[in-house]
Amino acid sequence: MGRVTERRRTLRIRDGRASARPDTLVAEEPLEIRVNGRPLAITMRTPGDDFALATGFLVSEGVIGAADEVRGITYCEGATEEGVNTYNVVNVRLAPGVPEPGPELERRVYTTSSCGLCGKASLDAVRTAGRHPVADTPRLRLTPALLSELPDRLRAAQRIFERTGGLHAAGLFSEDGELLDAREDVGRHNAVDKLIGRALTDGRLPLSRSVLLVSGRASFELVQKAVMAGVPVLAAVSAPSSLAVDLAAESGLTLIGFLRGPHMNVYTGEERIVLEEHPG
Repeated sequence: MGRVTERRRTLRIRDGRASARPDTLVAEEPLEIRVNGRPLAITMRTPGDDFALATGFLVSEGVIGAADEVRGITYCEGATEEGVNTYNVVNVRLAPGVPEPGPELERRVYTTSSCGLCGKASLDAVRTAGRHPVADTPRLRLTPALLSELPDRLRAAQRIFERTGGLHAAGLFSEDGELLDAREDVGRHNAVDKLIGRALTDGRLPLSRSVLLVSGRASFELVQKAVMAGVPVLAAVSAPSSLAVDLAAESGLTLIGFLRGPHMNVYTGEERIVLEEHPG
C-alpha cells in the first residue's frame, strides 16, 4: 500500500550555503472509486483511510446516507496489466435495494487534489438534495472565544503536516470545542470526505451537533459536503467563495471565514454565534 510520506533528495540553500540532504514529502497517488464494479470517480489523495474517503465521497454526492446502505468495500485486484493490486482502486458494493448512481454523477475525468468540481457538467449537478436538512437541526450556540481556539487544536493534531508542511486538514469538533476527529490529505475535499466516511461507519450521521473546520479556503464543494453530512457550522481559516456563501445561505449553514485567533468573518447563519455585550 502507498505510504503517507516519502523521502527525496533535495539541495538546500540557506544564506547562500548549499547542502544535499533528504526531505520528507507527503505522498500523492490517484484513487479510483468504483460502485458495484463501475468506475465513478478519480481523485488525487494521500493514501490512507481510503474506504472512509470512498464512503464519504458517496455521502457527499447523495448516493448513500447510512452505514447499512454499504454491503462491503474492497481494494480491487488486477488494477494493472500484470494483475498487481496497487491499492489505488476501491470498489464499494451497495446493499440490495440501494439505487446506483446515475450517469450524471459519473466523473470519468482526472480530478486534481485542488479541484473537487472538475468534470461536473454544471453547478446544478452539485446542488444535491441532502437527507439531513441543516436548517431543521437544533440551533448550536457558539461563542467567538470558543471558535478562536479551534485552529490551534486542529493544528496540534496535524502530525503529518509537522513533518512535511504539505497537507490540508479537516477537523470535527463538538459544540463544546472538543476535537472529535481529524484527517489530513493533499486535498481539502478528501480530508472532509474521510471525516464524513468515518462518521458514517461509526453511525454518527447526521453530524447535527458538530463544527467542521478546514484549513485553507471554503469552496462550494466543501459547503456541499458539510450540508450533505448535516453539519450546521463550517469554519475555514481563509476565504470562502461567492458560491460557497450562496449555498450556505440557501441551506441554513453557518459559514465562517478567516478564522484566525480572535478574528473571523461570519458570512451566513450568524444566529448561531453568541456575541458578548460590551457596555456602551
